[in-house]
Amino acid sequence: MKISEARRLYSMQIKSYREQQAALFKQKQELENKMNSVKDGKTIYANEAAILELTMKAVDEKKTEYMNYMEKLLEQWTLTADMISAKQQGEAMEEYVEDLGKIMEVARRLMKGGVVPASDEKKLMEYSMELYQAAKNIGAMVRQKEKEEYDSLWEEEEETGKVPDSSEIADNTEAFAEGPEIVGVADVMASAATMD
Repeated sequence: MKISEARRLYSMQIKSYREQQAALFKQKQELENKMNSVKDGKTIYANEAAILELTMKAVDEKKTEYMNYMEKLLEQWTLTADMISAKQQGEAMEEYVEDLGKIMEVARRLMKGGVVPASDEKKLMEYSMELYQAAKNIGAMVRQKEKEEYDSLWEEEEETGKVPDSSEIADNTEAFAEGPEIVGVADVMASAATMD
């Protein structure tokens, strides 16, 4: 099961358990009022109170089990997203450093009086107009019988398309483990009530 599916499924379970806990808490308060309003109320309603306590405990334990699994899922999701993001940042930095090296090489070639493709000159201008002008001025002072012509340092760059979103990748990662069995809150309550 993918993390996004597991998170959705267990979130719905946790929500239903929380809602049932609120209803059980209200039921407990009503029972306590009944117990206090009648002579020997604690004895009369002792069995009902015990069943209610067991039910509340079972619902709380199951909700806690789901919440613990969700916490681990969130941790896996975060680690996966962070890892993808770091990898993408590293690749972007590597590409930037590579481009910077090419830009410096274009400047060096211009300073030697060479002829570089217009696209390479444009990249140098976009990086630094001052460096471009200095390289062109120095290159103009160099006396050569024949100027060396260079090919572009940038190959035909392909559009790689959209960079995958780290959150999307993390959502589609398989969950680290199968989660706890999905049990409806009504089933948990029914099994708790029969434990007495």
